[in-house]
Amino acid sequence: MAKNLPQTGIISWITTVDHKRIGIMYAVTALFFLLFGGIEAILMRTQLMVPNNDFVTGSTFNGLVTLHGTTMIFLFVMPLSAAFFNYLTPLMIGAPDVAYPRMNALSYWIFLFGGLLLNFSFVAGMLPDGGWFNYANLSGPKYSPTHGIDFWVLGVQVVGLASLIAAINFFVTILNMRCKGMTLLKMPIFIWTTLVTQVLLILSLPVITVALVMMSFDRSFGTGFFDPEMGGQVIMWQHLFWIFGHPEVYILILPAMGIVSEILATFSRKPLFGYSVMVYSTCAIGFLGFAVWAHHMFTTGLGPWAQALFSAGTMLIAVPTGVKIFNWISTLWGGQISFTTPMLFAVSFIAMFTMGGLSGVMHSSPPIDYQHQDSYFVVAHFHYVLYGGAVMALFGGIFYWFPKVTGRFMDETMGKIQFWLYMVGFNLTFFPMHFLGIQGMPRRIYTYAGDQGWNLWNLMATMGAYITALGGVLFFVNLIYSCFNGKRAGADCWDGRTLEWTLASPPPEYNFAVDPEVTQLDDFWVRKFDATGNRVEPALQPEIDPATKHLPNPSFWPLVLAFGILLLACGPFFDAKGIWLSVFGLGVMLLGTYGWSYEEA
Repeated sequence: MAKNLPQTGIISWITTVDHKRIGIMYAVTALFFLLFGGIEAILMRTQLMVPNNDFVTGSTFNGLVTLHGTTMIFLFVMPLSAAFFNYLTPLMIGAPDVAYPRMNALSYWIFLFGGLLLNFSFVAGMLPDGGWFNYANLSGPKYSPTHGIDFWVLGVQVVGLASLIAAINFFVTILNMRCKGMTLLKMPIFIWTTLVTQVLLILSLPVITVALVMMSFDRSFGTGFFDPEMGGQVIMWQHLFWIFGHPEVYILILPAMGIVSEILATFSRKPLFGYSVMVYSTCAIGFLGFAVWAHHMFTTGLGPWAQALFSAGTMLIAVPTGVKIFNWISTLWGGQISFTTPMLFAVSFIAMFTMGGLSGVMHSSPPIDYQHQDSYFVVAHFHYVLYGGAVMALFGGIFYWFPKVTGRFMDETMGKIQFWLYMVGFNLTFFPMHFLGIQGMPRRIYTYAGDQGWNLWNLMATMGAYITALGGVLFFVNLIYSCFNGKRAGADCWDGRTLEWTLASPPPEYNFAVDPEVTQLDDFWVRKFDATGNRVEPALQPEIDPATKHLPNPSFWPLVLAFGILLLACGPFFDAKGIWLSVFGLGVMLLGTYGWSYEEA
């Protein structure tokens, strides 16, 4: 470690390049943004609780819709998944760190600044109001003349850059830094879902980047990429957005699938059923994820051949997803199941994700999609997939790996109460939305008349949102309490299967004192039994003096470079004078790059 920087205190966190600390910072920041997204949801549901409500104005409601969707996707689920990638990937593959430690720190700081930039629209009083997808040309300067959309465009652009940098890092780490004996088909299933997720990010983020640059040019320089009056095409934005947007669904759900697979195997006390098929189905989902984007556009007049093609692709992608569901159920079958809090969240993932998937397959049929398009039925569908699926799995992962990260268990009683509050609140919120959609309630309306027949279902949905919020408050209480007062956890506190459970809790700074070597899948689990099947205690990793291991030096330069990117992105908000802020930001970026290049790694 560098001798001129402190090894403890706030400076040590600001300059850290340790993948474990960066993972913790990703998690804390994502949970911070969860508070924002949750408050936005509660405000929306309060407005819709009764007809003709005036709790918020229509323009404020549109801003809440936009920021809630953007926050939950780009600032909560994706970075919380990245927290698991950061903390666990080197530990599960037996590596000392990620391939590019300072790039890892850079991705975090860019993400943080991008999230703050996006939410600064609240302070500026210019909320983006075009929805999380910001369809053109309503998001153009003609219909959105304030800087609200600019906050969204540039904030998402900056956050996307962070994700792209991180994706390249994890892709290289997994392919090049696995321990001796860990072939691709001996990797934990979570590492496989992580790898495929990075491929999806690397291939899809450039598309949305191009679309956002084009929108920025339309708004700032008067180009007409998406303006029909200037020869542009409105529909082009939808194609570019959804070519990214549907792989994005699997970017959100594949890490959750990996987390659930690890939890189910551990608490069923048996190997994951059909490991090879689970790997192949993960790859198939990643491949087919790029072949289904236009099912979001069935009502735009694509024509019968395009509709038939994307309808078939949408039906086809349900096959590898269904394979996973049956393999999870088979993993549970005949197992010695322990219904811990992580296990409850994992099992609920299977049920809720299946319900969301079934309603998704319905929308592979264009006639059904025509009926449900832009109705609350679609809201119900994607929340069952992304909340009942991804979010429930991520909470399960927090409870599962929290002892490894902190050396303490989270409180099981509070965890199970939170789980049931979430299950009751979630289903009470979103299941009635199926009925609202069938009855014709459109998405994104901020009020409704009392004679539409929607009163009861909206009241139920709002009550469910309040129950869910109560569960969220309990989670944060549990998190804070357990950090200081939780029951102490040993190295292999869950009787785990993978390499991170061979390390102390929390793991040492250098990860592995002795370079691990594996001979088969779930090597640590296999070593817990002798040739006759009797239980034995396998050797854990020893602890040594960190000074005997070479560790990457901490650095300020990732923070400096990320701050320069933030200043560069802020220039357009100051109109003509903003060019000087962007120029200054470019200078800070060059300074950061120069310092980075000549710093000892």
